[in-house]
Amino acid sequence: MADPDRVRDDLAELQRRRALTEDSARPEAVARRHAAGGRTARENLEDLVDAGSFVEYGRFAVAPQRMRRDIEDLIARTPADGLIAGTARINGALVGRERSACAVLSYDYTVLAGTQGALGHRKKDRLFELIERMTLPTVFFAEGGGGRPGDTDYPVVSALDTRAFALWAKLSGVVPRIAVVKGRCFAGNAVIAGTSDLIVATRDASLGMGGPAMIAGGGLGDVPPDEVGPMSTQEPNGNVDVVVVDEAEAVAVTKKLLGYFQGPLTEWTAADQSTLRSAVPDRARRAYDVAPIIDTLADEGSVTFLRPRFAREMVTALARIEGRAVGVIANDTRFTAGAITAAASDKAARFLQLCDTFGLPVVSLIDCPGYMVGPAAEAESLVRRASRMLVAGAALRVPMVAVVLRRGYGLGAQAMAGGSLHEPVLTVAWPGAHLGPMGLEGAVRLGLRKELEAIADENEREERVRMATAAAQENAKALNAAMLFEIDDVIDPAETRAVVAATLAAATHTRPPRGRFVDTW
Repeated sequence: MADPDRVRDDLAELQRRRALTEDSARPEAVARRHAAGGRTARENLEDLVDAGSFVEYGRFAVAPQRMRRDIEDLIARTPADGLIAGTARINGALVGRERSACAVLSYDYTVLAGTQGALGHRKKDRLFELIERMTLPTVFFAEGGGGRPGDTDYPVVSALDTRAFALWAKLSGVVPRIAVVKGRCFAGNAVIAGTSDLIVATRDASLGMGGPAMIAGGGLGDVPPDEVGPMSTQEPNGNVDVVVVDEAEAVAVTKKLLGYFQGPLTEWTAADQSTLRSAVPDRARRAYDVAPIIDTLADEGSVTFLRPRFAREMVTALARIEGRAVGVIANDTRFTAGAITAAASDKAARFLQLCDTFGLPVVSLIDCPGYMVGPAAEAESLVRRASRMLVAGAALRVPMVAVVLRRGYGLGAQAMAGGSLHEPVLTVAWPGAHLGPMGLEGAVRLGLRKELEAIADENEREERVRMATAAAQENAKALNAAMLFEIDDVIDPAETRAVVAATLAAATHTRPPRGRFVDTW
């Protein structure tokens, strides 16, 4: 009878080799990583995925450098060829076992600075094809220095036949993909991040299409790695969606972001909605922060603001209302009075694509004086870029609910509503809202130009403008627009959350069919 406690030689060798792939086998490398303020790849994955759910692919791969290094050295120092990859469950306790299936990949910065090796590319090819076949939402920790020049075990001239980048790009619109960036992320690693749907980056990250060596090789001078693409550049220019303090926060935010694409939750809480009655200032020209309105409308703790320092006049956020994930766009009147700039249109259009592709309804909170105009605005390709938002809105296949908070003027307000006040499945306004084809005082000055020019006295002329503007203001009230059925209803602000939730429940929809990709920008 076989001894159940006996460990066969082949099993013992497997156990030994498995142990060599763990962090505990390389204490010096781990200590250096910790000393630099970072976590190892396996520590991040352990924090991200549900316990016991990770199924690893290619754990025994090593860097293909056998022509220049001893095999035992490669086994000890280059586990997994610097790329840990597999399938797992994330948020299983929240969304259930079936909806929590995901793929996870992470470059290992403790192995050859997270560079991309030949077997690592093959491993990505394998995972990317499985991700498509199994429709797995994916998280990719992208930190690393780009392509690795030191591999020797295969013939290569250019390596431009590498398939991983095309396979990863082809997943756009197929599954949601979140990239996490910490520290230095250059060249091919940066492309992995840049072709993702969302990027979460730590404050100390440097993200760039070429690292210091490539910059110097191009004759562009010597640039320290942390100055290639620091977050002080990448956050306000819109390249990064969420900036966090460290990897622990990055993992927490990534779990939250992934959850929006994993379906509804059955439990939630909400703030006191009566506070919305005083959320907007009485004065039409007084700016205010729209973020508290979004936080109040949404389930408590459910909001994540995306690209908050880019095109700040346009707010984009993911949130939940009664457990249902939604996308939110809103005008922030503290910046350009909430007018839509070229950058704001880019930001909103791309966000609408993201929501539409992955089946998230859109809530639009409108307080917009129109598009930004003038020579400076036009110099930013406003005509084409502003039109992106109209095209993206018209192409929406998911339901949109539009709420006019205070002002809805001109083409900008129409763009916020998908192109027309009758494009959303519901368009409502708060009782203090005003709507018009353009800003009211401007419309008065334009419409009464000849009459005003005939008034010689400046004070009398301005008094005529004031009176005419007041009359226009009275006519532009939301209740008058509702009387002519330009909008569907005027509601108590405290009712907004309930009205939105009921409308989205009625607007049953399925996830849009595949076939569209999400712009990287």
